[in-house]
Amino acid sequence: MKRAILAGAAVAAVIAAAGGAFVGLRGHLHPTNVSGALVSTADAQTGDDPIYYQDPDGKPIYSPTPKKTADGRDYRAVPASADLSFEDEPAAAPAPTATEDRKIKYYRNPMGLADTSPTPKKDSMGMDYIPVYEDEDTDDGSVKLSPGKIQRTGVKSEPAASRVIRTAIRAPGTIQLDERRASIVSFRFEGFVEKVENVTTGEHVHKGQALMRVYSPSLSSAAAEYLSALNAKADSGVSAQALKGARRRLENLGMPEKAIAEIERTREISLSIPWPAPQDGEILERAAVNGMRAAPGDILFRIADHQVVWVLVDIAERDLEQIAIGQKVDVLPRAFPSRAFSGEVVLIYPHLNAQTRTARVRIELANPDRLLRPDMYVDAEIDTGSPQPVLAVPESAILDTGSRQAVFVEKGQGRFEPRDVRLGHRGGGYVEVREGVAEGEPVVVSANFLIDAESNLKAALKGFSDAGAPQ
Repeated sequence: MKRAILAGAAVAAVIAAAGGAFVGLRGHLHPTNVSGALVSTADAQTGDDPIYYQDPDGKPIYSPTPKKTADGRDYRAVPASADLSFEDEPAAAPAPTATEDRKIKYYRNPMGLADTSPTPKKDSMGMDYIPVYEDEDTDDGSVKLSPGKIQRTGVKSEPAASRVIRTAIRAPGTIQLDERRASIVSFRFEGFVEKVENVTTGEHVHKGQALMRVYSPSLSSAAAEYLSALNAKADSGVSAQALKGARRRLENLGMPEKAIAEIERTREISLSIPWPAPQDGEILERAAVNGMRAAPGDILFRIADHQVVWVLVDIAERDLEQIAIGQKVDVLPRAFPSRAFSGEVVLIYPHLNAQTRTARVRIELANPDRLLRPDMYVDAEIDTGSPQPVLAVPESAILDTGSRQAVFVEKGQGRFEPRDVRLGHRGGGYVEVREGVAEGEPVVVSANFLIDAESNLKAALKGFSDAGAPQ
């Protein structure tokens, strides 16, 4: 009685939902039988005529007419003679499990303790021991995880691929003068500064610009000798060798070339001669004053050219391997944070600072606007990356114990193989892999520490099992 009531209720519900679509349907449709095949009109009049159609997976979804699922499967025809009770509704056939043909090797403690059993067993809390199958307990070092565990832990993989890794080493530094662009003004003779020109410390001077007027008895005596040789040559009374010797004496005393040319042109000797600047640059020091007496070697002016400057930075000992001559450097002066200057590494000093464990690196920098001044603080960024692509993986893929580095390579079917790797440059979230992984191999980049924990647990359990096995 209960079955009939339920059947009538189900049929009524379907007819009501269809809005009377079943009226006159029996004489015109060619319904399918339970197997999905079409039946003839005559057969449709029998008691096995379908009265509605149900989702092929047994879901509570019905249709008064034949219908297909989203993936193209036919709805199941339900004839009038079918048992319509909900209690006894046939369930979908269970899918064959992957464990039917797999052999259980032993059972392990569900809490991860080093306790195994050759037969099914429960722990002190009533939890079933977990079976370990033979195909899971291999000696190749790989770890096998179930699809559910992979999904729950969020394991993700990414193939190793060739990438250009940009690595930068950042270090503070200071601006220093280029030693090759500095000079001093001094005499090779004893003389007097008759007058200093209108030049002061900090001013920019050009090569050949007069700095002072100088008088020296030694210089005047040599100039007179040279003038005498010139006049004698005109009268053919002196040899060319003697004339050359007289001129060489002036050159040895450091007389400016322009002053010698003036003697040759005018055939006269001035009481004092103008002394020019030896190069372009700024006057760093002015020691000359009017009327002073200067001995040979006394520094009267110090001049330096700031068109090119040096940046000296201290690099940590561990980063020295990545520094090479010719690498490009971006320099950001703290006085001009919006300006960036480009230079390159020109020298790595040969000695290490024993106190700071750093090595000094010299960077050469163009300074056409003379904005950079000695002893300025700057921040240098040295590009140590290679322009050539290298095999790289994300940094999150690396398991680093300090003494060794490893990755997990996905082998398919839930298996993950640990690999020791040798690393290279790092940058941009990636690290170069020089050994251990081939291009295209998928490496685990997320939740790899959980796989590592599973691997350690497996190794411990296997060792415990092997130790307890009968000999």
